[in-house]
Amino acid sequence: MYRQLSNHQSRKTYRVFVILCFGLIMNLVSRQLFGQSDFGETFYVKENTRTRKPIRYVHEREADIMWSKRVWRTIDLREKFNHPLYFPETPTNPRLSLFDVIKKGLIEGSIYAYDNPVFDDEFKVRMTTAQVAQLFTWYDSTNLVADPYNPDNMIQAPIQYNLTANMIKQYWVKEDWFWDRQRSVMDVRIIGICPLQEKTDAAGEVIGYKPLFWLYFPACRDLFARHEVFNTKNDAQRLSFDDVFHKRMFGSYVRKESNVYDRTIESYAPGLDALLEADRVKEDIFKTEHDMWHF
Repeated sequence: MYRQLSNHQSRKTYRVFVILCFGLIMNLVSRQLFGQSDFGETFYVKENTRTRKPIRYVHEREADIMWSKRVWRTIDLREKFNHPLYFPETPTNPRLSLFDVIKKGLIEGSIYAYDNPVFDDEFKVRMTTAQVAQLFTWYDSTNLVADPYNPDNMIQAPIQYNLTANMIKQYWVKEDWFWDRQRSVMDVRIIGICPLQEKTDAAGEVIGYKPLFWLYFPACRDLFARHEVFNTKNDAQRLSFDDVFHKRMFGSYVRKESNVYDRTIESYAPGLDALLEADRVKEDIFKTEHDMWHF
């Protein structure tokens, strides 16, 4: 009995030791990647944001949802109103861009990415750690350089590329608008978010955007709530990324609404007509909310 108890305690102690070592390693990796400092960024200790919890959603019952509409939006970070989500391009203590926060969460394992972002946004296929690492770092083996031992020959010299925040210029957001008859309000819940990488040609011209992966937004709220967003009016009262999304403090346009054809607006209304169609979708939601009231 004593020997069995000792073996059990040894295994438990070993597990605790492994967990502590893993936590120390992840902390060191995070400091190297995101430039965390051992000193505070100001004369007092900032604790509000780092310990903040996301605002709890009101519990909804299916019987109370009288009407709902699923909408997909595009957040363009080139718009001035969306710059707090884009900057800083390089992590600074304690601020990170939205993509750097997402990258940090994926490396730490606090959130998960889901594959096939173009055709499937239902969060069915979870990406592995190796797949996520390949998105953040890749190599180009087509580069040729002179052989240092034989200058007449050319050899391949792979170039390493890293995915940085300045390459992410747009986000897709999937959300549900609904009318709650119990509270008599039109409300919205963000379901997912997808970063889009800017694609360029050999001349450096932008030729499009590549969706990387989907994130289940409710699972990201704890992470977003612990990272602050720059406030142009008051450095002492900064919002978190969760506050920005919860309070709808971002600019966007509708790229798709739920429809029988499952098609995007751009597929049937190109150019200026796409913007007019996006405004029509927003106007329909506004009119639906107005029609729910009786005067």
